[in-house]
Amino acid sequence: MNIFSKENRILLREMVKTDFKLRYQGSLIGHLWSILKPLMLFTIMYLVFVRFLKFDDGTPHYAVGLLLGMVTWNFFAEATNMGMLSIVSRGDLLRKLNFSKEIIVFSSVIGAAINYVINLLVVFIFALINGIHPSLGILVIFPIFIELTLLSMGIALILSTLFVRYRDIGPIWEVIMQAGMYATPIIYSLTYILQRGHVTIAKLMMLNPLAQIVQDLRHFIVYSGSTRGWDLIGQPLIALTPYLLPVIIFIVGYVIFKKNAKRFAEIL
Repeated sequence: MNIFSKENRILLREMVKTDFKLRYQGSLIGHLWSILKPLMLFTIMYLVFVRFLKFDDGTPHYAVGLLLGMVTWNFFAEATNMGMLSIVSRGDLLRKLNFSKEIIVFSSVIGAAINYVINLLVVFIFALINGIHPSLGILVIFPIFIELTLLSMGIALILSTLFVRYRDIGPIWEVIMQAGMYATPIIYSLTYILQRGHVTIAKLMMLNPLAQIVQDLRHFIVYSGSTRGWDLIGQPLIALTPYLLPVIIFIVGYVIFKKNAKRFAEIL
């Protein structure tokens, strides 16, 4: 079935709306948690890692860069986790209707993307309060958002396919995400690594698409003096790697998903 058919578009829209409505159903403050959760986590990490452990590298507007990195990582974590669980959680729907199964994964990622946009608005308000004046560089958020979404969708498609057969993928991915957060310059910056002379480690880190995304956002939105992977690596062909990986991962994930989608209803 064509994923762009009218029926699939309607189904995708309804799934996104339903998931968004149910996200905080029964809570006292509802969707305000979309704003409060990252702010509360940011406060804890700022106090622990910046005030007590002194991870601040002296970069202007470090707190804004920290918050921006955190909400970006949270989007990736939410999109991949919810995408991984999406097929199993929609087992009844798979058995009743004939539609493009990838819509289920896409709806989970889009739901996380809506949450990310809300969080970005909070970051921009926080940035204005901290004296950051918006420039044309802020427009970079659109291609970076597409890059981040493609990366999240590709990984979510792979994880959801594996999770149908192997539920052990859940805790394994949780550990990988925990390690990945500390291996990505979110709590600390790339400058923090460079100040300690770890240039080779910094270059290897910047081959990670998430590290590249976070650093590019900080460079163009928060502080133009923030080091980018492109500038650090120097060699264009190698520096292009993190920009190309999201597209490659999405294509691979989509192919793997489509190859196995027909058997999902039988397995579940």
